[in-house]
Amino acid sequence: MNEANAAIGKYRWTICSLVFFATTVNYLDRNVISYLRPFLAEAFHWSPEQEVIDYANIEIAFKIAYAFGMLMAGGFIDKLGTKLGYAIATGLWSLAAIAHAFATGTGGFIIARIFLGVTEAGNFPAAIKATAEWFPQKERALATGIFNSGSNIGAIIVPLTVPFIAENYGWQWAFIATGIIGFIWLLLWFIYYEVPQKQKRLSQAELEYITSDKTEVNEEEKAEKVSWLKLLSFRQTWAFAIGKLLTDPIWWFYLFWLPDFLMKQYKLTTTEIIWPCALVYVIGSIGSIGGGWLPLMLINKNWPAYKARKTSMLIYAIAVLPVLFSQYLGSINMWCAILVIGLAVSAHQAWSANIFTTVSDMFPKNATASVTGLGGMFGALGGILLTLVVQKNMFVYYTKIGKIETGYFIMFCICGAAYLLAWLIMHILVPRMKKVEL
Repeated sequence: MNEANAAIGKYRWTICSLVFFATTVNYLDRNVISYLRPFLAEAFHWSPEQEVIDYANIEIAFKIAYAFGMLMAGGFIDKLGTKLGYAIATGLWSLAAIAHAFATGTGGFIIARIFLGVTEAGNFPAAIKATAEWFPQKERALATGIFNSGSNIGAIIVPLTVPFIAENYGWQWAFIATGIIGFIWLLLWFIYYEVPQKQKRLSQAELEYITSDKTEVNEEEKAEKVSWLKLLSFRQTWAFAIGKLLTDPIWWFYLFWLPDFLMKQYKLTTTEIIWPCALVYVIGSIGSIGGGWLPLMLINKNWPAYKARKTSMLIYAIAVLPVLFSQYLGSINMWCAILVIGLAVSAHQAWSANIFTTVSDMFPKNATASVTGLGGMFGALGGILLTLVVQKNMFVYYTKIGKIETGYFIMFCICGAAYLLAWLIMHILVPRMKKVEL
């Protein structure tokens, strides 16, 4: 940090750290089941085809619930405020994570996943709202990239810990252990979080810096909640929603199916996939933070914010394309496939840091959580569609005929094309990302 930033203060980065921690917990809880799949298949006596079907059904249940939760979460967070809304969401999803330990079959897991999906939906609307409250526009992509890298850290921790816990203490304890961590976060959240205008630990210089954007609405002014119907009348909402619809499912594919891909493509065991999976998300965390740094650098060079954002997102969309060759490169050496998948995950996280920031670029603070929730709902609906069409049908078909690698090749083609298509549609809808006036 340079001398100017040191003089301003850095308490806003404490808030960013708390949001990062919450996002890490969020992805710990949702990703545990991906690495317990072989243990659950053995415990519940699933055949290979039934394993694919049941796992897809459990995944669909989560995504439907997440989509519904996203529809409600934004308004919930905007109404209760960031502090209380985030706390309630995290407490409930931590309980839902623990509840998985008491499931005795597919039906029990579906119920637990529904509860988890509805409650976990609160994370990103609350996180984006906290970022809009605590950071000026030029720093938001960087702050979003940092907190969003928590999704990678959560995905790194899971393969390093969950198989060990499951093998030594039983799969139930993997759910319990990760669920408990959320309550540790709750304690820290209530100690350290408050909106900037009420935070006594914040210096006047830093408060003035945080609220320095001339286009921002004063948070002390009481703003009425904006209806979904009104938000859906804006092109800006649809640009964000369609961007999420096309690209969120790709992230979920990596999150829920990467272990299965490695085990089936390279015949790895549950312990042998630990380091390949961890490396993918280590690379991904670099992209998440770097994805926020690039537009900040361009804005500091006097680029308009919309131009810096769109240029960065186009670069990240292009960076995904090598994933098309992951299986070919993997035939030479598995680690080549891991590197290009890691690059794709990294590019996704860089993209994600920026697409989230477009919400606070285009909407006032009193609508950021609601718009984020609507976009998240569309992202979850895209995930449901992808699971139904590709994973539950195509993967089952190719599993039956013994050519699952063909199914994965088709999926990687979808992964490669999604971001460029999303960027093009967003560019057509909002060429300059004009700010909405509510």
